[in-house]
Amino acid sequence: MLFGEYRFRLMPYLVLIEFLAVIVSAIYGVLLAARKGMDVVGVFVVAFAVAFGGGTLRDLFLDRTPLFWIGNAHYPVVVLAIALLSGIILRFVGRIRPYLLLPDALGMALFTLTGTAYAMEAGTSPFVAVLLGVITGTFGGVLGDVICNEVPSLFIPSPLNATCAFTGAWVYWGMLEWGGFAETYALTGGLVTIVAFRLAAVKWNWCFPAIREPT
Repeated sequence: MLFGEYRFRLMPYLVLIEFLAVIVSAIYGVLLAARKGMDVVGVFVVAFAVAFGGGTLRDLFLDRTPLFWIGNAHYPVVVLAIALLSGIILRFVGRIRPYLLLPDALGMALFTLTGTAYAMEAGTSPFVAVLLGVITGTFGGVLGDVICNEVPSLFIPSPLNATCAFTGAWVYWGMLEWGGFAETYALTGGLVTIVAFRLAAVKWNWCFPAIREPT
């Protein structure tokens, strides 16, 4: 299979995971906005940025239309509903917070793999395809932090995030282009790599050290 000939077909069960990823990303946006004491408009803006920021950047870079959240018109409606229900969600967040890591890792993984696949479909180089996959999977959180006037957690010492996405995207690409695996197996391999790597990074606090000027 030639690199430029690849055509990505999103499978039904992956569509469901993507939808879950949008929901989980929006909830993280709600938590971020709540820490800043924002009103419902602010909550919606932050949740929207976290859920759709990375995918929007990918689509703009690839000149893909319509943007993925416009093509799936129910996505922004769901994010608005989450923002309007944020008061109720925050009452239960203490109970659900321990369970958010896994779906968040799954969401990041799926967004990363779909971003990589769309870039491959557009005929980009392997490195650019992987880079756009990482942007899709992680830059929603970056935009959310920026809106909240915080240094993005992606850029400071914290459990590995973008590195997990970068590694899994290469596994996905390698299984397709070098290994000749079927699409399902390549997606599974990339998904398992990203999720396992991310969960391990959080559990054992794997992070890069800060780089500082010598004193």
